[in-house]
Amino acid sequence: MVFVAWGNPSGLLMLLAFTLALLFVINVPSISANSGRVAPATLNGRNDVFTSSFLVRFKRSVDNDFAKEVATRYGFDNIGPLVGGNGNEYHFKHRTLPHGRSRRSIAHTRLLKSHPLIHTAIQQPGFKRVKRGLRPAIPAIHGLQFDDAYGTQPVGLEPTDPYFPLQWYLKNTGQNGGKIRLDLNVQAAWDQGITGKNVTTAIMDDGVDYMHPDLKFNYNAEASYDFSSNDPFPYPRYTDDWFNSHGTRCAGEVAAARDNGICGVGVAYDSKIAGIRMLDQPYMTDLIEANSMGHEPHKIHIYSASWGPTDDGKTVDGPRNATMRAIVQGVNEGRNGLGNIYVWASGDGGEEDDCNCDGYAASMWTISINSAINDGQNAHYDESCSSTLASTFSNGAKDPNTGVATTDLYGKCTTTHSGTSAAAPEAAGVFALALEANPSLTWRDIQHLTVLTSKRNSLFDAKNRFHWTMNGVGLEFNHLFGFGVLDAGAMVILAKQWRSVPARYHCEAGEIVEPQPIYTGRSIFLEIKTDSCKGTDTEVNYLEHVQAVISANATRRGDLELFLTSPLGTRSMILSRRANDDDHRDGFTKWPFMTTHSWGEYPHGTWKLEARFNSPQARSGWLLEWSLVLHGTKEAPYRTLSPASPHSKLAIVKKAHEDRKMK
Repeated sequence: MVFVAWGNPSGLLMLLAFTLALLFVINVPSISANSGRVAPATLNGRNDVFTSSFLVRFKRSVDNDFAKEVATRYGFDNIGPLVGGNGNEYHFKHRTLPHGRSRRSIAHTRLLKSHPLIHTAIQQPGFKRVKRGLRPAIPAIHGLQFDDAYGTQPVGLEPTDPYFPLQWYLKNTGQNGGKIRLDLNVQAAWDQGITGKNVTTAIMDDGVDYMHPDLKFNYNAEASYDFSSNDPFPYPRYTDDWFNSHGTRCAGEVAAARDNGICGVGVAYDSKIAGIRMLDQPYMTDLIEANSMGHEPHKIHIYSASWGPTDDGKTVDGPRNATMRAIVQGVNEGRNGLGNIYVWASGDGGEEDDCNCDGYAASMWTISINSAINDGQNAHYDESCSSTLASTFSNGAKDPNTGVATTDLYGKCTTTHSGTSAAAPEAAGVFALALEANPSLTWRDIQHLTVLTSKRNSLFDAKNRFHWTMNGVGLEFNHLFGFGVLDAGAMVILAKQWRSVPARYHCEAGEIVEPQPIYTGRSIFLEIKTDSCKGTDTEVNYLEHVQAVISANATRRGDLELFLTSPLGTRSMILSRRANDDDHRDGFTKWPFMTTHSWGEYPHGTWKLEARFNSPQARSGWLLEWSLVLHGTKEAPYRTLSPASPHSKLAIVKKAHEDRKMK
């Protein structure tokens, strides 16, 4: 089945949704389309768990009261209309069915469909979503005497919060063997008077302790909701092991208050945080994810997600139909048309996983963030993939004091927050600073700013697998770290002078549908020569994202490796070996492998796809089809900007674009 979202030049977004969703986009000024296709077999596992939630689609638009009346009549609760629907789709939850069962409840489905105005009723399958972050066996909690009174901070002074000296990712002075000045450079943004004012970041997680004295004054109750309990109070559910501390820790990284004598300080300490509790239940459903990602899109600027499919090195999974529709609507219509920013933790599967097999982190509509530790090397749990845009920091060193210091449950503090779970909220805080500096930034502007202001700094691969490489327009990238570590000061400076990038287009550049055999010991090479839709309404001359949509199977999927090379010679590993993936049945069905490594390049010419097995044992398989999709602009994106330095990334890329036009 297919998920499709078509747009037209008037800006009307029409979404034709079927069962499974992933990731294409056409942007003609502000219009998106999704033509990606993912067959059910592409997503690992069978839909063998069915929840008590039902998607009910009426034959026409109905109001909430009518839907409630229908639900009550048949023993259901009406949770509310579906985000992105047209008033005819509702989320019903049965009062007595268990949250998870192995068989569909055909009787309840038929009962709902017996109503003359109900067109379809679909019982929602349940699936697993996991928090990304290492959790110590015994939570490290620290009690403090708190004082509610705090004031504003003078420009140029460091925070006085007791845990600030432990927040090496904000200011690295070499604490615990760290590398001096390897940090987010937030002081440079704060010294410009930029602290995140009037920006709200939603923490989509297991809840937020909004009564925490370091968070309560920065809590946006109007933008918060509990989709696990269906009420406006997203407070974490108590457990003896503090398992539901995850969201509270992420929230403190973004917006913990300054100079109040409590814990540490947030990256954007004058910004607001909203709590969206949606992760704390036995099984996730498409409807809960969709409503979470589409909740209050004009009150929320940034959505931060530190979770995803299981990081076990064998799962291939991503957002379903309703969730993808909510994200599409968010980037097109959220923030009054500027687009919501979705920040995603890239994953904690380590070298045995590949985040291009995670349809959330690998989406063009999300910003995928990886992590480094305090000396610049990658953490042992970091995944690598070509869709990662940039990095921030987390722990992973032997010294437990090199963790992320932040707020914890019940008014406590911790120094052990970790994983890429900790990296994504740091990025959300940096983006909040950029949005205060320039509230007119679009979701795509934020991605461009990320590429142009992230720094290589001292980041390196501890195992010497992935080196820093320069693409065809002079941008350095790394398969682990994307375009580098975020630099808050540099991003704020550039944001202040930024002019929004031109309209984005989607070019279907070509396809090969003749199956090709793959054997151990040799690579196969396929080529698509394209003019990047020259002379059409979807011409792309300056790249943003590139997708290779591939169907393939293998006697062992985990040994398959894929590489995509651009006309300017930039080689992206779009699928790496995954040692735990023993699949021999599902393979990949129209899976959109994405790379950011060719950002800014001219796409006209020959694109090359290499497929091979990385295994000493005999493997075989088929590359069934490959289509190439280019996303970017027709006009040079930085033509109206004036670089502050001739050595800046902006100056280098702008010159490369100007030189190309001279040819």
